[in-house]
Amino acid sequence: MQKYGFGVDIGGTTCKLGLFTVEGELLEKWEIPTVTENNGAGILADVASAVTKKMAERKLEKEDVVGIGLDVPGPVGRDGIVSQCVNLGWRDYPAAENLEKQVEMKVCICNDANAAALGELWKGGGSGYTDMVMVTLGTGVGGAVILNGKIVPGVHGLGGELGHITVYPDEAATCACGKHGCLEQYASATGLVRVTKDMLEKDARESVLREREHLSAKMVLDAAKEGDAVAVAALEILGEALGRTLASASHVVDPEIYVIGGGVSRAGEILITTTRKYFQKEVLPAGRETAFALATLGNDAGMYGAMKQLLQ
Repeated sequence: MQKYGFGVDIGGTTCKLGLFTVEGELLEKWEIPTVTENNGAGILADVASAVTKKMAERKLEKEDVVGIGLDVPGPVGRDGIVSQCVNLGWRDYPAAENLEKQVEMKVCICNDANAAALGELWKGGGSGYTDMVMVTLGTGVGGAVILNGKIVPGVHGLGGELGHITVYPDEAATCACGKHGCLEQYASATGLVRVTKDMLEKDARESVLREREHLSAKMVLDAAKEGDAVAVAALEILGEALGRTLASASHVVDPEIYVIGGGVSRAGEILITTTRKYFQKEVLPAGRETAFALATLGNDAGMYGAMKQLLQ
């Protein structure tokens, strides 16, 4: 008899829900608002209601469903306690336990970045591998480590926090975390724009970017693809910072593959090529042929990973 499960990706604005087969086929996906009033007290009740309603629509009984995989935008301890989700209003919150009581089914919980990585390993850019490091280049830089098919979250939920590895300690600007020279300051979308603006002030070379009133990371990356000198130089800074960081990661966990996701990854192969160049320069010889790939699941990765976590 076919078995099913739900993958739920809780974000600060919406909760994305997916109905899956246990083989990983996404049968249906939908969203509900994330109601954060009263410190998010009603979020799990809304999730429970949405799951119960979908089961009724699909005529699924509890014995047909293996449970719910849940991911949240914050650290999750080994005990399943969500230590803090600022966007949701949760602190030291037993989310999985609370949802289990409401649905009377198994619930597994993990951090959203870890879930996205697990999803990519299962059905995305890392499919076919068992040891992977994922790095997500968006407004900030996130990451996750998977060894032998299992997420390595760490004791305090800090496993995979690649964005706050120090790359250039002499950096004068301050990172959002309060440190100086973090990877996030160079490889995030905001970091790329910051670096590019700084270069435009100091570099006299012609650039189409000087004509842009509101500079974005996409503009920089598109210009780099067209060979714009300043944009190419900014991309080199990103690639060097990221390549050096991933080389250091290889000296700790030695994965089979690096999967790069997030908005900046839409730059495509030029990002992979630039990053790999600096990675191979820094990593020890045994790691030089480590694979690189782009993430493929987009915003669905968290749902896939939450579902996969449920099955482990």
